[in-house]
Amino acid sequence: MKKIALAAALSVAATSAFAGGYAEPILEPVVIVEDTSSSAGGVLVPILAIILIAAAIAND
Repeated sequence: MKKIALAAALSVAATSAFAGGYAEPILEPVVIVEDTSSSAGGVLVPILAIILIAAAIAND
């Protein structure tokens, strides 16, 4: 008799625990901000290349 009462109590507790069902959590979107580079960044590499070429020519 005790086993039947325990089983009934557990079944009642289990049904109320899952009564709402599964709800997917709501997550806010992540905002990613990228810093823009200055336009001088595209000029630096060619200037360095010209300096290296000029140094190589001067050493000959």
